[in-house]
Order: sequence, then structure tokens, then C-alpha cells
Amino acid sequence: MPEHATWLTALFNQFLAAPADALLQAVHWRIVDPAHPWTNWMVMELLVVVITMITFAILRTRLSVDNPGKLQQTFELIHTFLVDQTAEADVPHGGKYLAFFGTIFIFVLFMNLIGIIPTFEAPTMYPMVPAGLALAVFFYYNWMGMREHGLGKYLAHFAGPMPLLAPLMIPIEIISHLARPLSLTIRLFANMFAGEKVTAAFLALTYFILPAAFMGLHVFVSLLQAYIFALLAMIYVGGAVAHEH
Repeated sequence: MPEHATWLTALFNQFLAAPADALLQAVHWRIVDPAHPWTNWMVMELLVVVITMITFAILRTRLSVDNPGKLQQTFELIHTFLVDQTAEADVPHGGKYLAFFGTIFIFVLFMNLIGIIPTFEAPTMYPMVPAGLALAVFFYYNWMGMREHGLGKYLAHFAGPMPLLAPLMIPIEIISHLARPLSLTIRLFANMFAGEKVTAAFLALTYFILPAAFMGLHVFVSLLQAYIFALLAMIYVGGAVAHEH
């Protein structure tokens, strides 16, 4: 078992190694250590999924118009915030895409924040997780653009406003769009990796005032990075579905 593995990852490798090996082999994933196929980022991401599902299951049973609880009020604030940000990002008919923006924001936020819990790690500090989210955003906004305009008209956007500029604009646009997943990945991964390492370093030195301050900074960075990731998704979708005049 790798020395850096969390206790939860160790349990997964002890009791669920065989199912993981079978699944990874089915998708032709190269298994480095068959006895320990589970990694921290896999286990932490699954844990966040479970926590998210439980949170919304509890929220659903407590929804009330007349007497909303604190959990409902919190998510209503998040919903209002995302609605306002979608409008500010100038996303046409933004309500159609709000479910995706909300999912991205909450999922990234929960994954960022779980690193505050002792012995756990934020899965977003591993590049594979931000890369997967970035690819999801990339395929989503392109798909929404094609649905809104049709394949031919959407691809025509890459040629620019003037036919004479098409040979120049097409390579630039392709490079620009391909760079977006890379930019999203590096931004989220680098910030969360740095935040986790700083917090861990100060926790190793002392357990009093300084760690609390840096954990507060970690919460701020977690919120900020979730917001930036969701905001960029809004901007990309808005650009893809907008009707040029």
C-alpha cells in the first residue's frame, strides 16, 4: 500500500481491490499495483459523491415554503447566486443550463472543502480530477452550441465574421478552444495543490492559531476556485449559444 494512502483508501484496497481491478480492466486502464488499485483521488471523489447525494436526499425531505430550514436557505442562496452570475455572464436563456452550472459549482466546492477534514485530501489537488471536469465543460458547451445553432452554423463561428479572415481565424479558434480544458485543469489543480500543501505544512508545525488561519484561507480558496470554474463554464456556454448579430 502506498505510504501516502489515507485510511479510507487503505480500507478500499483491503476489501474492494478485486471489483476495482475488474472495472479498470474492463475500460483497459493500466493497473500499476493490482493489490492496491484504489488511489486517494478515486476514493475521495466517490466519498464526495456519496456526501452530495445524502445532503440532497436530506434537503428534499425538509423542503418547506413556510418554514425553510438552514440547509434549505443555504442552497437557496447558492441558487440565487448562480442565477445572478448566469445573468451577468450574459448566457442566453440561462435557466436552461443552470442545472449544469449548479452541479459543477457544488461538486467542485465539496471536493475542495473535504480536504479540510483531517486525514482526508481534496481530490481536486490531483490533476486527473480537474481534467475530467474540464473535459465535461468542454464537451457540454460545444454540444449546447451545436444544439442551438446546428452543426454547420456552429462550426461557421470558427471562421470569424469575414470569409477572407477564415484561414487565419480557424486555427486561432481551434487552438483557443483546445486550450480551455488545459487552462481549467491547471488553474484548479495548481491552486488546490498549493493550498493543501500549505495547510498540511502548518498543521505539522503547530495545532493552534496558525493552522486555523490557514484552514480559513483554504475555505476561501475552495469557494473562489469553485466560483471561477463555474463562471468560466458559464462564459463558455454563453459564447457557444449566443446568436451573433
